[in-house]
Amino acid sequence: MPADPLHRAGTSQRSTSQPTNGSRASAIEVRRSARRRRTVSAYREGDRTVVLIPARMSEAEEQRWVNVMLDKLAAQESRRALGDTELAERARRLSGQYFDGRARPASVRWVTNQNTRWGSCTPSEGSIRLSHRLQGMPDYVVDYVLCHELAHLLVPGHGPRFWRLLEAYPRTERARGYLEGVVAAERLPHVPGARDE
Repeated sequence: MPADPLHRAGTSQRSTSQPTNGSRASAIEVRRSARRRRTVSAYREGDRTVVLIPARMSEAEEQRWVNVMLDKLAAQESRRALGDTELAERARRLSGQYFDGRARPASVRWVTNQNTRWGSCTPSEGSIRLSHRLQGMPDYVVDYVLCHELAHLLVPGHGPRFWRLLEAYPRTERARGYLEGVVAAERLPHVPGARDE
């Protein structure tokens, strides 16, 4: 994330603290801004984490938000680190767990050219592709999409047999609801000035 120009100009209050949740970050810099009203954001800057918060927050709220943002950054970084090799291993594990190892993909990889689908499968080649838009989503959602595509290796269409097979994954409905929410949110009209910083 680029640095906020307001903060580079020196108009914010800064403090340094250490996380209370056992994070590995070596230093945390909290920058308070009178112009920031509701939003909290964070980014890594070298070996420290910068957390941007509204100036009116209490110290207790600050500490809570620092911990929330450290957890969020750690989750984002771990998901970004999930490469094609790890994704393929995850698919093998899920196949063993939910399909008795019968779904055996030849390849599993992230792709950037799927903007209207979360995943795709070519059963004749045994290839599975997941949209890069899934990166950063909760693990159970990524696992659902992997299971969905693994199921296609066994049953190509979306008939009753396919859905019965997919019922093995216990978070199917929850993950589908999450993805439907993402799609619905993308369709909402953008209202200029709705987010006050």
